[in-house]
Amino acid sequence: MTTAKTTEKMRQLVIFKLANEEYGCDIDSVKEVLKMVKITPLPETLDFIEGVINLRGEVIPVLDLRKRIGLVTEQSLDHSSIVIVETAQNTAGLIVDSVTEVLNIDEENIQDSTGEQDGSKNKLIEGVGKVTERLLLILNLNEVITPEGQAGLEEVKTVFDNVINESISAA
Repeated sequence: MTTAKTTEKMRQLVIFKLANEEYGCDIDSVKEVLKMVKITPLPETLDFIEGVINLRGEVIPVLDLRKRIGLVTEQSLDHSSIVIVETAQNTAGLIVDSVTEVLNIDEENIQDSTGEQDGSKNKLIEGVGKVTERLLLILNLNEVITPEGQAGLEEVKTVFDNVINESISAA
């Protein structure tokens, strides 16, 4: 008698809310979650880049995730959180309404995002996870903080490096 063994592939996601919708990203990409801190704005950057924060000596660009994915930004940022994420190319902070949980989801319950709506928005969503009656939009962080955002993030780093170098030279 042979028994078929099924190997479940589980993904562990950090779940957060934006405009009453649930989104998630792989926990391996999340460095930490912060309560809202003061963000230093930078002039002449992309509209979804709110500015930079200093996280233990590291300058981190911060993106308003609502603006980045095209949602209305009606909510005050005072009670929001910043999720610090890391991809192979960049580290960035993502402003979210709230972080709700860490969730394990079976790969079989994740459907690839193949919709034909707005092409750029579609690239930002990797897939849709189904957990009981809930639908979770899973972000493709490589697209969220790159490639069109790449130019903006590099610009932020260059501007900030110049400011730091000027202040060191002046001292």
